Amino acid sequence: MLFQVLAFVIEVAVTLIGGACLLRLYMGWRRISLANPVGRFVKALSDWLVLPLQRLMPAAGRWDLASLLGAWLLKLLQYAMLVGMLGLGRWSVLPVLALLGVAKLAVSVATAVIIVAAVLSWTGNRTPVRDVFERLCEPMLAPLRRRLPLVGGVDLSPLLLVVALQVAGIVLGSMQAGLLGAGAAMLAG
Repeated sequence: MLFQVLAFVIEVAVTLIGGACLLRLYMGWRRISLANPVGRFVKALSDWLVLPLQRLMPAAGRWDLASLLGAWLLKLLQYAMLVGMLGLGRWSVLPVLALLGVAKLAVSVATAVIIVAAVLSWTGNRTPVRDVFERLCEPMLAPLRRRLPLVGGVDLSPLLLVVALQVAGIVLGSMQAGLLGAGAAMLAG
């Protein structure tokens, strides 16, 4: 039971901070300022990690590679701690496991962004937060919106994208489990 509690607490912390790193990366790519309420929250969670890494790894165009590296390092540390606690001894797979973990985290962040944007769209109020979430969702939803007609006046593209993202998350989790073998359920879940 203690392992499950520790694993959960570590997962929550890494998801929150690593997700902020990935959201920071995506906001930079979309050229969305961090001076809005969402950006300030992202900065508050990720500055301590990303700013020192930016000195080592400069941005590549619109891609803030330090944010990506920060998310990967967090996942690497998370899985190293869990592998150590379980005594699995599968240290050589940790870099790939962390890479898959970042991809799975990106799926979770994208899912959360789409759900928040959908919920905010129901309010009808235009706010800076809603505008940020709409700008974040647009590139992901635009291809689906071009092909998927409205159903009774309702845009089902967010639902379809969330389903597709969940399938991708399942596939990534399965790939992680394949790397670990025994003890995989505890780490890849």
